[in-house]
Parts: sequence; structure tokens; C-alpha cells
Amino acid sequence: MTQSEPPRRLIILDDSGNAPANYSPAVRVGNQVFVAGMISMRDGEIVGLGDIVAQTRQVLDHVETALQRAGSAFGDIVRYRIYLTDMSDLAGVRSVLNERFGSIRPAGTLVAVSCLVHPDLKIEIDADAIVGSALES
Repeated sequence: MTQSEPPRRLIILDDSGNAPANYSPAVRVGNQVFVAGMISMRDGEIVGLGDIVAQTRQVLDHVETALQRAGSAFGDIVRYRIYLTDMSDLAGVRSVLNERFGSIRPAGTLVAVSCLVHPDLKIEIDADAIVGSALES
């Protein structure tokens, strides 16, 4: 009986190709992809300042980009976690989730938090995906 080697860990970096030693935007191990918490920053600026819908869309765009870099797709998401600073924003978040996830229906968790890395950020989302698990349409 031979033992198979464990799946290799692939670190997925951002456009700059750099990341702090303690962080990777995403990691792929075998057919699983783990996307770190994404926020609505682009080029050092907050996208959608004060607008939960715009921030949520930008965050999900970042999640999708990380998945694509890992050889996966948005439809492969099986679980996500949302960190939200103001629960009164939930209706806006849900509208974007319905728009983006449609019939994918991953398992989800919502956590209310007092703040994120910048005081003007309203939402952070991380996600787990299994490559090739997207539903056929």
C-alpha cells in the first residue's frame, strides 16, 4: 500500500505579488480555496464610502478575483462569513447577496462587529470554495 502525498499548498497573491508574511489573500489546498477577509479598498481608497451596497459589491468582486486567481469560480463558494459593523445595513447586504449568489446558496454566517480595520469600512467577507463544485445551470 502506498501513501499518497498530501495536497500542495498554493499561496494566491494580489496584483502586487506581495503580501505581509502573516497574510495571503487566498490559499488553495487540493480542490479547496480559502479566501481571506476582503474589504472594499481599491488602490488604497475605500470604494463606496458610506454606501453598504457599493461596499458589498466591491468586497464580492475581490472575493471573486481571489477565487479566479486560485483556479476557482464564484459559483464554487460553499461557505462565507460576513462581518458587519451596523446591523441596520443588513437589507442592503442581502440585496447584493441575492443578486450575486442567486441559486448558489452557500452556507453563511453573519457576525456583528464593533469595527473593522478602518472606521469607514462597513463590511468584510471571507469565503471557502471547492473547485468545480458550481451548480450546473
